[in-house]
Amino acid sequence: MDRLTTLELFTRIVDRGSFSAAAIDVGVSRPVATAAIQALEERLGARLLQRTTRHVSPTIEGEAYYRRGVQILADLEEADGACGAVRGLLRVDVAGNLARTIILPELSHFLARHPALTVQLGESERFVDLVREGVDCVVRAGELADSDMVVRRLGLMEEITCASPAYLAQHGVPVSLDALDGHVMVGFVSSRTGQVMPLEFMRDGVAIMRTLPARVLVSGADASAAAARLGLGLVQAPRHRFLNDLAAGTLAEVLAEYPPAPTLISLLYPTRRQLSPRVRVFVEWLEDVIRPYLRSA
Repeated sequence: MDRLTTLELFTRIVDRGSFSAAAIDVGVSRPVATAAIQALEERLGARLLQRTTRHVSPTIEGEAYYRRGVQILADLEEADGACGAVRGLLRVDVAGNLARTIILPELSHFLARHPALTVQLGESERFVDLVREGVDCVVRAGELADSDMVVRRLGLMEEITCASPAYLAQHGVPVSLDALDGHVMVGFVSSRTGQVMPLEFMRDGVAIMRTLPARVLVSGADASAAAARLGLGLVQAPRHRFLNDLAAGTLAEVLAEYPPAPTLISLLYPTRRQLSPRVRVFVEWLEDVIRPYLRSA
């Protein structure tokens, strides 16, 4: 293994806390990774990693070597990017169904623009430890808890309240917040708190929370939308998610005078690494693709 690949392997081991995960990232077997690090430590005459049965962490010498190594790799990637050669694997994790409704339909254009780049796209609402899980950046919806990530606010996404025609025929069309008595909602269970999230309505600039009875509880955006189409309750989500339903008449907007507060969409990446060319070109592309769905934060 050449010195540059060994350096990349070493930094990935520190990031991931695992020989096996880092070996997969670099594309070598675990035995090859182990032999390469042993050879590196012998060449340097220093122990770089502390190994336990559950975790791998850098020694004092390993931490210093890691910091220099990260900078060297970043400088090299920056130099490649300056020549238009953005390459490698970009790992992105995206909240909700933003991946399927906004990113994936346009992704072929991004890949055509950067033919040496491969995108690994994950979809989740959960907290992601970017460094440990080897993810380059995440796109998240809503206000974010404090973290050591760099946060780039992309904009605000309009939210609406919807229900199916069958539901409205049975329960009536609510024309005011006071008319919500007797209505039910599709209960959305937050992955962060484990609690059912209340419906939110803005009236005269004030947010009003209403928790309606819910016979169906879901934890995914697709299940929530499907339950609403089946007449199981009121649901709130970004307008873009229901554009086809609204056009087809399978869902109808209600209480448009009292919309939910818009949802903040943000991109996060680790502070311990500078913004790489791979992430930079993705962010620039994403801002263009998502702009029609957002307003300024």
